[in-house]
Amino acid sequence: MFNMNFAERVVIRTNDQPWVASPATGVWRKPLEREEAESGHTTSIVRYDAGSRFNTHPHPMGEEIFVLEGIFSDEHGDYPAGTYIRNPPGSSHAPFSEQGCVIFVKLNQFDQRDSTSIRLNTAEEAWLPGIGGLEVMPLHEFEHEHVALVKWPAGERFQPHRHFGGEEILVLSGQFADEHGQYPQGTWMRSPHMSEHYPFVEQETIILVKTGHLPLIQTA
Repeated sequence: MFNMNFAERVVIRTNDQPWVASPATGVWRKPLEREEAESGHTTSIVRYDAGSRFNTHPHPMGEEIFVLEGIFSDEHGDYPAGTYIRNPPGSSHAPFSEQGCVIFVKLNQFDQRDSTSIRLNTAEEAWLPGIGGLEVMPLHEFEHEHVALVKWPAGERFQPHRHFGGEEILVLSGQFADEHGQYPQGTWMRSPHMSEHYPFVEQETIILVKTGHLPLIQTA
């Protein structure tokens, strides 16, 4: 098990982490949280070398993907950088990349009732006004779980707030910050249920955010 204590705050600067070989030739991973070596609850950054592919495999409890670089593909289509994908529980596919790609992947973390399949190219979607100067692009929601892109204009500060069901952030561009530190592009953060922070940015920053999905466990 790796980073599976959901009562702990976790910060990983993924650009500083080494790539680890997967069972498929030409497919590499940076583990962020992992229940078992090749099964269970898993979050990773994954790189496909050009021409690499994975055998057909199932997603017993779903798969969530955000394409960070290149073009990710499977038998259902081609997904350029910025595409958000949800493969519901019980689905399967045979992923590959002809030119190579880097993706953010979350496995086996869906509610069994969440059967929505999504293929959303965020480059073609409109930003919506959020609180203050923020802009928001909702990607998915199910009960307490919410997934969105959030664009922060330079100099924006947000009020201190708590995270019911926790919060997970991947910094896609710019540099995110709060009273605990500075988080450059590529940083992945997981904050537990009812954690609190005071976020801000100095430069325009875009983050991928998920809230409300973690176990209701509080730090001591």
